[in-house]
Amino acid sequence: MKDLQIIKQRFGIIGNYEGLNRAIDIAAQVAPTDLSVLITGESGTGKETFPQVIHSYSTRKHGQYIAVNCGAIPEGTIDSELFGHEKGSFTGATESRKGYFEVADGGTIFLDEVAELPLSTQVRLLRVLETGEFIRVGSSKVQKTNVRVIAASNVEVPRAIDNGRFREDLFYRLNTVPIRMPALRERGEDIFLLFRKFAVDFSEKYRMPAIRLDSEAKNALLNYSWPGNVRQLKNITEQISIIENEREITVATLRNYLPEYGGVKLPAIIKKEDEKSFSSEREILYKILFDMKGDMNDLKKLVYDLIRGGDANLTFHESNSRIIKNLYREADKEETVTKSPESASVEFSQHQVRNDIQDTEEIIEESFSLADKEVEMINKALEKYNGKRKMAANELGISERTLYRKIKEYGIES
Repeated sequence: MKDLQIIKQRFGIIGNYEGLNRAIDIAAQVAPTDLSVLITGESGTGKETFPQVIHSYSTRKHGQYIAVNCGAIPEGTIDSELFGHEKGSFTGATESRKGYFEVADGGTIFLDEVAELPLSTQVRLLRVLETGEFIRVGSSKVQKTNVRVIAASNVEVPRAIDNGRFREDLFYRLNTVPIRMPALRERGEDIFLLFRKFAVDFSEKYRMPAIRLDSEAKNALLNYSWPGNVRQLKNITEQISIIENEREITVATLRNYLPEYGGVKLPAIIKKEDEKSFSSEREILYKILFDMKGDMNDLKKLVYDLIRGGDANLTFHESNSRIIKNLYREADKEETVTKSPESASVEFSQHQVRNDIQDTEEIIEESFSLADKEVEMINKALEKYNGKRKMAANELGISERTLYRKIKEYGIES
């Protein structure tokens, strides 16, 4: 327990929540080893502190410590940043350059947002983890490095594996020792400790009395969901410290700074699959195709019900002929039932309609290829914004880097 308090004081970790203490204990236990560590948790929970704890209590503490935000480096340059490049290996490579894995030899490298790495880079990273070998971009010479890798991610890596965006073998190699950072809403009275710490810090920074909460405001603070976790709490405390004149904060004042405040904690609502946010353009295309299929099924059912109801005076548009012909095929597969003379008359009229449709039928094959749909949507977006890729990417709900890669992949002229 004494070592736990020393670590908290040294690295400014506030709180007594059991899950937080467990994470600190695991970090201290694994620090003297060279095992890879994967830190998971929501954005804003303070994951970036734990690699520093591990490095400081390891045998590598006198070596280099490098933190890399994988999500902030463009896909085209990530390999060069991590593994280095040779002079002339690509446009703009006017001289050779060491990568982070070469610079951090004998030390520790922290890969934040590791799930954002491209699949090709994940293969290179896996080789470094398994053999300590890497090759600079534009070189054929194999180099060795002795680096301890600590990674972090705020996304569910198993879900990224299922979506084909992260290698399963790399996950198991990184996840040798898992550390989970608890969300702020799980930490109970730690919220008050953090608020008081931030309030004192900002009072000293801006030379004003520290703000404090009344009892109702404390309950509101405790019952809020904190989607931005500790980072959001710190920002809100700073805002209130600067903007509000009154130093005692009421619940009415506090609510002005809490987006979508719900009042009390309710059981977590599990979103249905069709309500989830889309993490890639491929998921958007799947959703569009499924919606189209549902609309087609509704149309088929409507027309099928009308036909079975015996409305022989229906007129059909030629573009629906293929659908209706398929409906008759499905009707022929149903079990035979005893028909009255009236139903026989209706059946005769239906067969007459079927023959009319067959004579004028025009089958139009529609492509359901995802690649074709992607190309079509990208072309429409580019045409809408006169070739401006950034605006087209926003329209498609993807990053500009992903749009550039798709344009290159499909050979789209923009």
